[in-house]
Amino acid sequence: MTSTFTIAIDGPAGAGKGTLARRLADHYRLNLLDTGLTYRAVAYALIQHALPLDNVSAAETAARQVDLAKLDRAVLSAHSVGEAASKIAVYPTVRRILVEKQREFAKTPPGAVLDGRDIGTVVCPDADIKLYVTASADVRAKRRLAEIESIGGTANFTEILADIVRRDERDMGRADSPLKPAADAHLLDTSEMAIEAAFLAAMAVIDDVLAKRNKA
Repeated sequence: MTSTFTIAIDGPAGAGKGTLARRLADHYRLNLLDTGLTYRAVAYALIQHALPLDNVSAAETAARQVDLAKLDRAVLSAHSVGEAASKIAVYPTVRRILVEKQREFAKTPPGAVLDGRDIGTVVCPDADIKLYVTASADVRAKRRLAEIESIGGTANFTEILADIVRRDERDMGRADSPLKPAADAHLLDTSEMAIEAAFLAAMAVIDDVLAKRNKA
C-alpha cells in the first residue's frame, strides 16, 4: 500500500469487531485504534477524580488530554468504565474533540483500522473500506458470559443481556452520531460465524478493493 488506506469497522458491543480489527490491522500492517477506548479514557479520568459523569466541562477537558498513544486497554476494559463511557459518549462537544483526534490518527501512514460506533458514518466517511459487524443480542450476551467465565468470573446471563440491550438503545438512540451502518458499508453478521470466518469474509472484501485500486 503506497498511500494511506483506511478500514472503518462499526457495530454494537460484543459483535466481534474489536477482534476482527486487530486481525486485519496485523494482516495488512496498518495502525490500529479502538475508538471506544478514547471514550473510556475520558470516563476513567472523571471516575479517578471523583467527578460526576454529567459534568460536561470536565469531560471536555479530559477529552482534550487523551493521548491515543497511551490508551491502556487492561485498565480501560473494566465493565464499570464501559458503562460510564457510553454515558459520556452522548455529549456532542466531547465527541467532536475525540473525533478530531481519531481523524488525525487515520491520516497517519500507512493507514489505519479504526473500530467503533460512528467510524464509517462520521469519523472517516471517505474510508476505503467500511464494515458493519453485528450479531444478535442473545449471541453477544452468551459470548460475554463465556468471556467472564473463562477468566474465573461469574455473571448472570439475563443481566448481561439486559445490559447489552440498554447499551444498544443508548448507542442507536443518541441524537449525535448514532450507531448505524454507513450506506456503503459491507454487513457482516457474526451470529453464527466464528472469528476466522469473519476474518476471511472481511479479507475478501478488502482484497477486492485493493486489486481494483492497483489496476487503476
